[in-house]
Amino acid sequence: MKKLGIVLMVAILGLTVFSMVTVAQDLEGSVKIDGSSTVYPVTQAMAEEFSYAYPDVRVTVGVSGTGGGMEKFTIGETDINNASREIKPSEVDKAEKNGIEFSRFTVASDGITVVINPANDWAENMTVEELQMIWKPNSSVETWSDVRPEWPDKEIELYGPGADSGTFDYFTSVIVGKESESRADFTASEDDNVLVQGVAGSKYALGYFGYAYYEENQNKLKSVAVNGVKPSSKTIENGKYKPLSRPLYIYVNNESVKRPVVEEFLKFYFENGKELIPMVGYVPLTSYQEQLEKVEELATK
Repeated sequence: MKKLGIVLMVAILGLTVFSMVTVAQDLEGSVKIDGSSTVYPVTQAMAEEFSYAYPDVRVTVGVSGTGGGMEKFTIGETDINNASREIKPSEVDKAEKNGIEFSRFTVASDGITVVINPANDWAENMTVEELQMIWKPNSSVETWSDVRPEWPDKEIELYGPGADSGTFDYFTSVIVGKESESRADFTASEDDNVLVQGVAGSKYALGYFGYAYYEENQNKLKSVAVNGVKPSSKTIENGKYKPLSRPLYIYVNNESVKRPVVEEFLKFYFENGKELIPMVGYVPLTSYQEQLEKVEELATK
């Protein structure tokens, strides 16, 4: 993640410009986070920054996909779960069964980006119906010419998130029409970098993942306009990039927020959201005051 590394360095070097955080030696402990690969760049950037302000705190950020992370979160193994979809009723039931009370925080907006290889000069604009034709269960589409006769008679190599991914759930819901319903013959991975490499390596590939991973790899990928609209910070923010714009979340164990280390991390997260989130490729909220007030309320319950 070369570009993201540069962004983080810029963010770290510029920390005193936007947050004026004083290095604090009196806070220690750990914060355990897992979940969505889409939200990972945001939370990892926050963790990197936080470690400079609080060097005795250890923040670990795993990438198991939204569903994989929920498996740990709903049994109390983690304090925070990154999520690119809302929690499912079955996950709520599991959390309740295990005595886990939680709160959801919206952190940013994303646009799931459909990507092709830069050498692909025919599929730069696709309709939702064409994407559905490709990705629906038992699809008969094998070649590009199956989508449009004038396109190459070459097999489409498909790449997408795995079944534990919230991006997979959201994409299948709005494109296929039913959550988790998809053709099975594609290369799946919870690691978006694997998907980037796959599409970048084949002229006839097609894939999808969060906007930040596309923005980071624009030199080796090309985004597809969906119904004539290309994903960008502007079209995601103004809602024109439909139906693939979506909110991104973190779910927080309410009991964890009572620990000063988790409370301070969350405050740091939302105090710096407007400045740092655009640096990793997503659209921040207009204000994070509501989130900060919710953290304060949970910490003092």
